[in-house]
Amino acid sequence: MEVAEHIAAIRRDGPLLRAAAGSAGLNAAVPSCPGWTVRDLVRHLGGVHRWATSIVATPRTEPWRVDLEEVVGSWPEDSRLLDWFDDGCQALAAALEQASPDLNCWTFLRAPSPLAMWARRQAHETAMHRVDVELAAGARVTQFTAPFAADGIDELLTCFITRSSSPLRADEPRTLGVRCSDAADNWLVTIGPDAARTTPIGTDTPDCTLSGRAADIYLALWSRPEQAARAIEGDESVLDLFLDKVHVRWT
Repeated sequence: MEVAEHIAAIRRDGPLLRAAAGSAGLNAAVPSCPGWTVRDLVRHLGGVHRWATSIVATPRTEPWRVDLEEVVGSWPEDSRLLDWFDDGCQALAAALEQASPDLNCWTFLRAPSPLAMWARRQAHETAMHRVDVELAAGARVTQFTAPFAADGIDELLTCFITRSSSPLRADEPRTLGVRCSDAADNWLVTIGPDAARTTPIGTDTPDCTLSGRAADIYLALWSRPEQAARAIEGDESVLDLFLDKVHVRWT
């Protein structure tokens, strides 16, 4: 996906999240983020948007790992919280749109460019938390397009779990295949004693293969409970290992 498509996703999912938050109420529990209320989630994402905006717009070239309270300063009152969230989401999208394609800033995932990394990361951050708030509101989850969902799967499988800090390990190498029925994308995750490695499946036969619609796989692998029909072939313990070790955190 292109940077402009990721920015468009941020502009789409931000208002959807706000609408769901208004419907759910700020005190509603978020079932996919245990221990959180909608208020907690809106504050968190609003803070993350401001953190990312500062990195892109300043730009910051050194790692900036800070508590969100340091970024935000003080949290808005409940009566202003959703407007505050909107302001931050729109400012993030504008900063990404106005950034040079040659932007030089700190990143933490592999990508074709820093701008591409931040646009992609914030698009999927916003998308997943939009799902969380829709679940809190008891609403039907707004569907993702197959290309966007496949892109989110790719970010997880090629960027996140392959980092040296990932806990995904196995004493004996095991392989998990992931196939999308409505997109051309597929992935082969090799789990061993060192960092996981992700390549196209090719002609290999994985120990376990997970297949289904890209949107369903996207939600499942990103630790969200809204799951539809998925097919699992082979040794299901490989998928169990993945889901046990790869917990996408929200704090």
